[in-house]
Amino acid sequence: MDLHRILIVDDTPVICKSLEDRLRNKRHAVSSAGSLAEAEKKLAGNTYDLIFLDVELSDGDGRELLDRIAELSPRPMVVMITANTAIEAVVECMRAGAFDYITKPFSISQIDIALKKASDFQRQAKVTSFLNRDRANPREMIGDSPAMRAMRDAIHRVARTNATVMVSGENGTGKELVGNEIFINSPRSEKPYIKVNCAVISEKLMESEFFGHERGAFTGATEQRDGRFELADGGTILLDEISEIPISLQAKLLRVLQEKEFERVGGNKTIKVDVRVLATTNRNLKKAVERGDFREDLYYRLNVFPVQVPPLRERTEDIPVLAKYFLERSARQNGIKISGFAPGVMDGLVRHRWPGNVRELQNVIERACILVEEGRPITLDLMGIVAEDSGGGGSAVPAPVLSQAVSTGAGAGAGEGFNLAQPLREIEKAAIFKALETSGGNRTKAAEILQVSIRTLRNKLAEYRQSGEIPPSLCDGETE
Repeated sequence: MDLHRILIVDDTPVICKSLEDRLRNKRHAVSSAGSLAEAEKKLAGNTYDLIFLDVELSDGDGRELLDRIAELSPRPMVVMITANTAIEAVVECMRAGAFDYITKPFSISQIDIALKKASDFQRQAKVTSFLNRDRANPREMIGDSPAMRAMRDAIHRVARTNATVMVSGENGTGKELVGNEIFINSPRSEKPYIKVNCAVISEKLMESEFFGHERGAFTGATEQRDGRFELADGGTILLDEISEIPISLQAKLLRVLQEKEFERVGGNKTIKVDVRVLATTNRNLKKAVERGDFREDLYYRLNVFPVQVPPLRERTEDIPVLAKYFLERSARQNGIKISGFAPGVMDGLVRHRWPGNVRELQNVIERACILVEEGRPITLDLMGIVAEDSGGGGSAVPAPVLSQAVSTGAGAGAGEGFNLAQPLREIEKAAIFKALETSGGNRTKAAEILQVSIRTLRNKLAEYRQSGEIPPSLCDGETE
């Protein structure tokens, strides 16, 4: 990470020339001002990352400019140039907002040291700012089932390496928590940890989010910006839902993984980074490769060490401890007194299919905590769970579509011959399969029939594939 634009404010030509030559040799963009008045004009029309500011100028004291600089956004760092080595003068500069100082006559090594200190400080400030905006509440990996113990063993083995890790699993299983665990137990745990949710970034902005952009690179790019890979330099980056990266950007991502370098959008300077990559996906990337939606070389570069997160239905022995943890946490956060779970609730929770996995369990318990009368126990009906239903919870398909399908046998093209005694999940699944058959396997058309988003449909199909519920007639037959 570099200091892109630097301003030198000094009325001694030889000092300006010396600084300019050194900074330009290090590929910084440099401007100079010989007076306070000229510096004011430069600051009015430009942004700078760093300013070398002489204390004694022909038209006044350089320290007068510090108050003006403090009002700028973004605020540049200031290195004072002074001939006065008295500690009082230095302290006064620092109190006024200066980052560092150098004394005349200065050497090239002093300039290099000041640059490195400023660059390191800028980098840490940007990472801290990013993490403060993006940080979620800390969460734990809970459970001691055989599946969880095996996964923890795999996590701790790979955590101490620098290997790229692919974390796969259904929605709501806790793939991000696996990434957190790998980071916490890695040698890079004291370095930056940057998370990117690829599913929520538009295709047009994704390249800039990953690699940053130069000022003027596109409409709205009013200043140079560091990307997530640059912020993560020396640390770890988590690419959540990696399958959502467009094919047009995958070659550039592959280059970062292989060569550890990239250019910002609109720039031609190659930036080197040392970043460990963790990725998550809820899709079968092998199938995506076969369909041409995902680059094969990128898939193998990401899948160095695969970790599969088990769905909740495959570790039902963890449900009681998870339920108690979520109940205690929700009650504490909402300031509610709850007497625990009613008799029979744990049995109902264990038999429930949990298509939304741990996230669904957490959400239904939090909802129940809000609805329950204070001092009363949590019941299954407060969580929206039918005791006899072992087939799953909420429906991805809107109720009107399912209702019409049930009443007409073929409503909205969604299904026929439903048995009302079936669990809602089975009715939903049949509606989805019928919509795919009606659309000739086209997921976009099927999503329109079902009145859901293509992503919702894709996630449901991924769930059915992982549980072996896709009928032979639909196996790998869908298209976008």
